[in-house]
Amino acid sequence: MSEQKLSKKENIIQMVKFALFSTSAGIIQIGSFTALTELPPRLFEKELPYWICYLVSLALSVIWNFTFNRKFTFKSANNIPIAMLKVAAFYAVFTPVSTYLGHLATENGANHYLVEIVTMLANLVTEYIYQRFVVFRNSINTAEKKAKKDNEGE
Repeated sequence: MSEQKLSKKENIIQMVKFALFSTSAGIIQIGSFTALTELPPRLFEKELPYWICYLVSLALSVIWNFTFNRKFTFKSANNIPIAMLKVAAFYAVFTPVSTYLGHLATENGANHYLVEIVTMLANLVTEYIYQRFVVFRNSINTAEKKAKKDNEGE
């Protein structure tokens, strides 16, 4: 498959969709991060470290974000396990770097929520670029073509 050229309008629509789905993933991430930050001290009188709260909330948001952006933003029919492995490769770099920098920041007095928000914004930008130009580069809008082809074959 070759890279599909999108019009300026299609690119803008794609970026808006990605931002909206990423915002919903961000809500999941900040919600789970808040629950993991606020509930343990109330239930067990002990805080969880920042990095545990961050990693769990990040994993939940990544699964959500990948699922919806693959289907609705990039409309990709490519091999899901391979696409997910490519996303995992992104997070194999992003996660340790962001976890370490977040840990350094919070250990030096930065507000946990501010660190989380800055990290989420960095993730939004870098993940869009990576998914658009690496993961789904050659499979944008292939789900519609595949569905049409499958229907013609029936």
